[in-house]
Amino acid sequence: MSDAAHPSAPEPIAPPEPVPAPGPAPVAAPVNPYVAPTATPVNPYVAPAASPVNPYVAPMAAPAEPGAYQPVPTSPPPAALAPYSTTGAAYAYGPRTSPLAITSLVLSLVGLVTWITGIAGVITGHIALRQIRRTGEGGRGMALAGVIIGYVLTGFLVLYTLFIVSMFVGLGVFSRY
Repeated sequence: MSDAAHPSAPEPIAPPEPVPAPGPAPVAAPVNPYVAPTATPVNPYVAPAASPVNPYVAPMAAPAEPGAYQPVPTSPPPAALAPYSTTGAAYAYGPRTSPLAITSLVLSLVGLVTWITGIAGVITGHIALRQIRRTGEGGRGMALAGVIIGYVLTGFLVLYTLFIVSMFVGLGVFSRY
């Protein structure tokens, strides 16, 4: 890049680059791009040194001026329940179920097989309904179901008996012997 009018100094010649030696290339340690570099490794099993602020506790309020409203302290102070504790009622209990209502329903359901216990289901159902009305016990639905099923089964029993009697009477009238 020189002209004839302005001669320039010759450019220095750079030394040739060294040729790498044959063999394995040096390997640098892999860098994880998702981890921030830390000065010292953190042990997750050791509690950190005293932290100045506890994030789970409300900050302290400024002291009230004398004459300002002061809340009345509770006695004893309210305490939070520990997790998985067994204190306190899990649920409120309902009224006691009448044993006669259960008996009525069972007798009526057994009457589906035996036909005769439906009558006992009706009787115990009526007694249970009267007892439930007087004492306030539970089981009114079971007593009603026992009475209804018992009446239906008793009606079928009466129809079946009338059918059998009419068959014997009919056979007796039209018999030649």
